[in-house]
Amino acid sequence: MAMADPLRPLMTDGLGRRISYLRISVTDRCDLRCRYCMAEKMQFLPKNQVLTLEEIALLADLFIARGIRKIRLTGGEPLVRRDIGDLVRRIGRRIGTGLDELTLTTNGTRLVDHAEMLADAGVRRINVSLDSRDPERFAHVTRGGKIDQVLVGLDAARAAGLAVKINMVALKGVNDDEILPMLRWCGEQGFDLTLIETMPLGDTGEDRTDHYLPLTLVAERIRAEHALTPLSHRTGGPARYHAVEGMSIKLGVITPLTQNFCADCNRIRMTCEGKIFMCLGHEDHVDFKEALREGGLPAVEPLIDRALRLKPAAHDFRIGAGEGAATRRHMSVTGG
Repeated sequence: MAMADPLRPLMTDGLGRRISYLRISVTDRCDLRCRYCMAEKMQFLPKNQVLTLEEIALLADLFIARGIRKIRLTGGEPLVRRDIGDLVRRIGRRIGTGLDELTLTTNGTRLVDHAEMLADAGVRRINVSLDSRDPERFAHVTRGGKIDQVLVGLDAARAAGLAVKINMVALKGVNDDEILPMLRWCGEQGFDLTLIETMPLGDTGEDRTDHYLPLTLVAERIRAEHALTPLSHRTGGPARYHAVEGMSIKLGVITPLTQNFCADCNRIRMTCEGKIFMCLGHEDHVDFKEALREGGLPAVEPLIDRALRLKPAAHDFRIGAGEGAATRRHMSVTGG
């Protein structure tokens, strides 16, 4: 399957939204335990429930044939998956023959060992999740992570020629005093920065309401120091970007709670189990794994159209006293 197959219908949901972006979680495992993302003691999937790398590659090819133009590999932490380089290279070969871009979201702890491989395979930019540069605070948020591993990884990514965007979840009372310093540091490093509101996904053992920080308030604080100018720039995801006065980088904001971004959603997510979730904030899904293992790709293709019919108009994220998680799934299961 070389390009999008003209004999196959492109992926359009029931509301007429063209689906062109697939996020693939290659593992639910991670070497960190970020407080807003995972519980401290996680029960991970047994190996036989997880798609093989070959199965993931076959499904990626099928989606490209149906018109997917961008794929992002996520986790968990995708770089903890054994032989992840094989998958990156396999999908990377599709760039220019149906696929426009292959990207990756990582916590950065293993970039020092994988940055060159990613660049050689055709990855041109990555997102790195980094909520604090303070060693003690980073260890607190990640439940034991070491910031030096990430900083060395960022140096390796830059040396390999990868464009880096830092993803920072804004957490009241945790890192709100670091947002402006992070922005300025990113400006010095040449990294774009995207700020993200915490999302109520899965039971993390903590009350997210305590740490919810509306990005409308954050933007006001930034504007007091740096003028922000809205940009038309898009990378395929939900972030809305701004130019920052005095800096050459872009500031993105992802606001699932204060400003719903669902009207022009172009994304679907595949978990490492082969479940397709049409929305991060809903439980409805279609399971491809059994069909693939019993009937191959011909058995999977009709399920794509079924999944498209399930895509809702919008997520149902709410946060506040007494509000539970929007889904039982942790973010690490679906993929960030």
